[in-house]
Amino acid sequence: MAHNRGQNFFKGVGQRLNKTEAITDRILEGTVLPAWKRATDGEPRWPVTAAILVALIIQITLPHQVQLKHRWILPTLGALLLASTFAKNPRKLSEVSTSLRVATLLLIGSMSTANVVSAFRLVAHLLNGTWSPQAKILLFTGGQIWATNVIVFALWYWELDRGGPVARMLGTANHVDFLFVQMQNPEFAPANWEAGFVDYLYLSFTNAAAFSPTDVLPITRWAKLTMMLQSIISLATVALVIARAVNIFK
Repeated sequence: MAHNRGQNFFKGVGQRLNKTEAITDRILEGTVLPAWKRATDGEPRWPVTAAILVALIIQITLPHQVQLKHRWILPTLGALLLASTFAKNPRKLSEVSTSLRVATLLLIGSMSTANVVSAFRLVAHLLNGTWSPQAKILLFTGGQIWATNVIVFALWYWELDRGGPVARMLGTANHVDFLFVQMQNPEFAPANWEAGFVDYLYLSFTNAAAFSPTDVLPITRWAKLTMMLQSIISLATVALVIARAVNIFK
């Protein structure tokens, strides 16, 4: 009899374990990780390419007073780097390539350098009174530098967040550099949502306009410092340009 009770006990335990495993399997089958946490197909290249082209055109059309002496060097370097990255991976950002990443970083770096030089020269002219354009030209020039600032920093955020677009595609990063609303509230986003270049462009625009984070929070120190640098450049450009333009109008 004791033997039968032992058999019944273990049989009951086995049945409960099977039931628990079945429930667990059903839960796991119904659970889908959000796209930003798992491997995906990668994002298209065309939004990034379009933004870079716009920035290069803006830099070429800036007044010569705020450009380098040899004004074609940095834009030409940027165009060559863009052509090389596009030729290597024209459709989707889905290939792990050290050379492609280095070329992309050099491209963003050259554009950043050109824009910082333009912003510095504009500020220096305004402070020293060495350039006195019409108000509309001054405002347009300041707007060009500000817009390029938005695009350049969007590219930095996009290229560095969680190791870059290819690393985000592979879903290998455990920690985020920027916390988007969709990450905090996945129930308000589709299951296939993941941050793309347009999201980083929005982040850059709001930071340049508000001089502070809005709905996207920087988590890591490099993200906070980069956003702070962008706000400084944006604030200096906007404040001085508007102040000078107001004086011209008077």
